[in-house]
Amino acid sequence: MTDVQQTSPDTPRIGVVDVVRFLCEVFAIVSLGIWGFVQFPFGWNIAVGLGAPVVAILLWALFRAPKAVLAVDPFVKAIVEIVVMGSAAFAWADMGQWIVAAVFAAVALVTGVIAGRKEF
Repeated sequence: MTDVQQTSPDTPRIGVVDVVRFLCEVFAIVSLGIWGFVQFPFGWNIAVGLGAPVVAILLWALFRAPKAVLAVDPFVKAIVEIVVMGSAAFAWADMGQWIVAAVFAAVALVTGVIAGRKEF
């Protein structure tokens, strides 16, 4: 007998794209918080710095997460992902960090397309 664990067909496999995608999600949420605290005057910086990540997390949890609250069409999921990731890329561009914005947008786009193909 061997000590190899058998995985059932229902067990999800986590690949490199899934890990990079998760890191993009975390980076987007952190980016929105940084943007809110840095780009707005006192008072607004607290509201936007806390509010923007909360809205992104709420959108993601409702529509895009693997165990999302609302079951929606893959196109709606794609729109939500574009809004969240695009907002983070915009935030970096608004802070004058065009290279970070471009690299993040490219990585988010590629991983989103690769992962999105699995849903169809």
